[in-house]
Amino acid sequence: MRIGELAARSGVSVRLLRYYEEQGLLRSTRSAAGQRHYTDDAVERVAFIRRLLAAGVSSRVIAEVLPCAETPGEETFDSAMRRMDLERARITEEIGDLVRRREALDALVAEAHAYRRRLVASGPA
Repeated sequence: MRIGELAARSGVSVRLLRYYEEQGLLRSTRSAAGQRHYTDDAVERVAFIRRLLAAGVSSRVIAEVLPCAETPGEETFDSAMRRMDLERARITEEIGDLVRRREALDALVAEAHAYRRRLVASGPA
């Protein structure tokens, strides 16, 4: 299928499909006229890429994980799982950082409210 059909079938823009190809996430063959052609399994591949992106996985990491889908086997599976475990740990660390930042902001907001209450209680200056 050509890129326009893949875009329609996958719900992804032609521009984004080109980006996926530039990142090594998607492959096509070229016709004599230079048009991109994709196999039918490209629709599933694009859906898989979209799911990984929605999970916060970068295109660089997706490129490392895709061999598991291309060549299923114990080695590729184990490699992909190790990489996904690292990504999960990275996300968990980011969540911890966000929680600490929210707690710091909560403390600042509480101090600001306390300051405002003191100002109101002391009356006009």
